[in-house]
Amino acid sequence: MTYATDRLHEEIAYVAYHFHWPLDDILDLEHHDRRRFTDQIARLNNRSSTEG
Repeated sequence: MTYATDRLHEEIAYVAYHFHWPLDDILDLEHHDRRRFTDQIARLNNRSSTEG
């Protein structure tokens, strides 16, 4: 099974935008680790929007 290219690009852009990491560093992440970072970013964003 392959991972959808569009979804991969969304994850990369999301992590790069929020953490300011370079592309190569994000691409070096295992899929599971990258998904954990995107989930964590989403939680931080949700918490920030409900607190402010």
